[in-house]
Amino acid sequence: MDGLGPRIKQLRLQAGMSKAALARRVGVSDVTISYWESGTIKQIGHERLVALTSALNCSIKQLLDDDSLSAMAVGSQASGRAVMSLHSHLAAPWEQQGPEPDAMSTLQMLTQDCHLVTPAENESFDFLFEGDLAAIVACDKFQQDGLYLLEREGILQIQYLEHLASGRMRVSGEQLHGVTVESVRHPPFRIVGYVRARWSRQ
Repeated sequence: MDGLGPRIKQLRLQAGMSKAALARRVGVSDVTISYWESGTIKQIGHERLVALTSALNCSIKQLLDDDSLSAMAVGSQASGRAVMSLHSHLAAPWEQQGPEPDAMSTLQMLTQDCHLVTPAENESFDFLFEGDLAAIVACDKFQQDGLYLLEREGILQIQYLEHLASGRMRVSGEQLHGVTVESVRHPPFRIVGYVRARWSRQ
């Protein structure tokens, strides 16, 4: 985490922003900004990190670009995980063989049994845009209404699945014209994971 404080200060100065202005945008006091930049406060919550990326107009990856960030982890060091890049035309990163080559700095899991992912550079998904984070738990069945990572014709998508009274499920993205109703038992896609939590840059 030692590298995060100087990085926040550098990005703040590049943006031509005072500590007070940054504090207002993030929703903390300017004293807190000083503590972050000096490294007095070693841990910064993920909601605050996302607010920082929005205020500083940078990506999560720019903030979390140092191996020392493992200090901000929650829980034991043994449960560490990497933030993985999500590509629409590749398999889910946890299903790929070998290590993810462009994985971000090691972080510990936000949520037990989840994979922390962010869209790869120049990639965006419905409900998940560049710079956003998602905690996805691997699964292969529709369990409850919510956002799911699906593989359809070799392409990964994030869609909202909703159980209907008829026993079928409604599948929708962010565009209303793309809504379909599918069989729960034999959908025209493979369920890869359930999106348990999301953090947006905006």
